[in-house]
Order: sequence, then structure tokens, then C-alpha cells
Amino acid sequence: MDVELRHLRAFVAVAENLSFTAASRLLMVTQPALTRTIQQLEQGLEVRLLERTSRSVRLTDAGREFLRRSQVLLRDLDLAVAEARNERSLKIGFSWVPPTPWVTEVVETFEETTGASARLMRRDDLASALERGEVDVALVRHELTVPGATSLVLFNEPRVAAVSSRSALAKNERYTWNELARHPLVINTASGSTRVDLWDPAHRPEKVVECDNYDEWIALIAADRGVGATALSAASANTPAGVTFIALDEAPPASLRLAWLPSRTAALTRRFIEAAAAHSRPR
Repeated sequence: MDVELRHLRAFVAVAENLSFTAASRLLMVTQPALTRTIQQLEQGLEVRLLERTSRSVRLTDAGREFLRRSQVLLRDLDLAVAEARNERSLKIGFSWVPPTPWVTEVVETFEETTGASARLMRRDDLASALERGEVDVALVRHELTVPGATSLVLFNEPRVAAVSSRSALAKNERYTWNELARHPLVINTASGSTRVDLWDPAHRPEKVVECDNYDEWIALIAADRGVGATALSAASANTPAGVTFIALDEAPPASLRLAWLPSRTAALTRRFIEAAAAHSRPR
């Protein structure tokens, strides 16, 4: 059997993540199909590359060496394709406060391994920006409603409460998720990570103040029009004037996702997806 690129990409995805589940999400294939591809590769090479049980995946000695060489081969191929297509940069969309230093580490890894540049571009409407091709990938806090788009959850973060610094609420050191819902809730409907249906029906906020971008969300909270909830990294990276961030107990985590359109996935896009997946935990 001839070894094909799909065999190598499947193996590298599984080997780097040590998980068939994570690799299938990254490659957008079913786990049974991914398993068959790995089996075909091992049968064609007549060597066991992975030792797997129902609970774990680990590389054999042959698998570790094959991974090292496969990573180099795929990287060089993607760079050759990018150069042939005159791809020199990647546009990364975000709508508010990308987590640092995580995003810096991912961009540096991408640029060092590809020689290309990455540009962070703020867009309030990431769905439209991705659909129109203004950005190649998007860092989002919610599912995008773009036909044909797919996304990968990179990691989850704790949420914190955001309250007006002039409010009596700012004096507390922490709140619970349900306590927050007793106050008017400011929601960024376009790009925010908080929705009313995250609360169980018995504790949902009775009053909601809607806006459609991060700047309006901050301004409304600073003006004491309501309270909000956001990812911890947003609070850590930036404390706007007039807003206090407070620890929030019993809150559901906030996910950071990477979204892209598989139909437009070019070589550099694939390399960035792999870099982001490899840094799938904030530091």
C-alpha cells in the first residue's frame, strides 16, 4: 500500500494529541473513519505505531520516530504549497480581548515554523468577516452561524463577574452564578460568551440589557445599567475604567473556540490550526 497524505495527517493528529477524539475533531472526520485510516497506515508499513486501549493512546518507539519525520514532511509540504500560492500572511479575527500570553505564544510558534506573518484583526461581526474572507480564522467565544464553518474548542476558562465600580456590588470579593442573575444582566448578543439560557430556568435573570459589541458592553456596565460575566482572561488582560471584576463561583466555564471554513482551508490556515491546538491550554 502506498502511504498517502491523509494517512500522515491522521497519524500526526492522533500522535500529537494522544487522543482519537481530539484528532477526529481537528480533522473533521468520524472516529471510526480515523481508526480505519490509522489501521491502513500500520498495515501498509507493517509496524505498530500506536499502542491504544479504551482509555489511553501512546506512541511506540517506531511511532515516535515516524512522528518526527512525518511532522517535518508535512510542514515542508505545507510551506511549499503556501509559497507556490504566494501565501505570506494569515488574518486572525477576534472580537474582544484575546487571551494573553496564550495568543502571543501561538502566533510566535506559527510565525517561527512557517516564516509567514500573522495579523490580529478585531471585528465585531466575526461571522460576516469569516464568510466574506476578511479573516482566515476566528477566535470566538460562541458558535458561529456561518454555513459550512467548523470550530474547535481550544480550552475553557473560569468566568468572572463584571460590575460598575461605583456600585455597592463592587465591594464584595465574590458572587455565585445565581446571585449575579438577581440583577439586570448586560449581554453582548453579537460576540459575548454569556447567554440567559446558561442559567437553569428557575434562576434566569428577569431583566436583560442587550448590546452588540464589547465596547458597548463595558460602557453599560460602567454606567451601572447592569452586571455582566466574562472569561477570566478578559479581566486579567484589561481592567477598563469604571468596571470591577469579581470572582464568580458555580459559573459554567467560558470556551475559547477557533473557527474556520474548511472549504477555504489553505496551507497556512492548517498550520495555524495545528499550532493553536498544540497550545490548547492557557498559561
